[in-house]
Amino acid sequence: MAKFRLLPDEQLARSPFKQLWREFSRQHSAIAGLLIFSLFFLLVLLSAVLTPHDPYLQNDSLLLLPPSWSQQGLVQYPFGTDDLGRDLFSRLLVGARYTFGIAMITVMGALVMGLLLGTLAGMTKGLKSSILNHVLDLALTIPSLLLAIIIVAILGPGLQNTTWAIMLALLPQFVHGIRNAIAEQLNQDYVIAYRLDGANNWQVFSRIILPNIWEKLTLMATMALSTATLDIAALGFLGLGAQAPTAEWGAMIADSLDLIYIAPVSVAIPGLLIFLAVLSVNLVGDGLRNAAKKRREN
Repeated sequence: MAKFRLLPDEQLARSPFKQLWREFSRQHSAIAGLLIFSLFFLLVLLSAVLTPHDPYLQNDSLLLLPPSWSQQGLVQYPFGTDDLGRDLFSRLLVGARYTFGIAMITVMGALVMGLLLGTLAGMTKGLKSSILNHVLDLALTIPSLLLAIIIVAILGPGLQNTTWAIMLALLPQFVHGIRNAIAEQLNQDYVIAYRLDGANNWQVFSRIILPNIWEKLTLMATMALSTATLDIAALGFLGLGAQAPTAEWGAMIADSLDLIYIAPVSVAIPGLLIFLAVLSVNLVGDGLRNAAKKRREN
């Protein structure tokens, strides 16, 4: 029997991921965001190895040391030290794990729980689905940061409680988005035909619906990551998140506010890192959204 090989264009047409990457790679801003995002991701993984000094070691002889580019600065302390003599560069590296790393964990947790509840809401009918939908609509009227503050006020301050609070605050938007995506798929002709062929709910979801909504899941997770990063930093700044001496970027800004005129670097650099982290996620999210739209049009 003769064997036929697909041409490169035909292979590309049969691979949604390759199509998505082709459209994504054409956007310079999206690639720039991906590079910055990859850098922060590497910092999350390797911060413990890259830190030149103990981020919690206090040194009374090096209080408020200026950055290394200043005449009074030292090369061993690129960004100087804080009011307790701790190396700012090492604390910023470790802070990537607490601010950006925990944000990724909360988003993944919210995505998994949202997929379970969203599937339940989208695939079932009746009273329990109606009640869940009304609860979601009520929760979506509350901003995620305000909802996280309410949850932290109940659970108590701390980084662990902050993680749970933001995860629960992000959950309604995941459930709502997944429920709508599933409901949209259930009305498609190919799903109705698959049901008429004898498929049960699990087969319909796993073989038809889930492969068709993975792009939306990726977009929701990407956009939620920027929200989670800002919320963790905001709760740390307000004193409800990471507690001293944890080197979390929002908490570092709050601790250094009194020193903003003496050591502005201790406030500016953590704020700049938060800005870059959120910007990179938003650029990647916008790039994915545009790439998915163009892929569907083609």
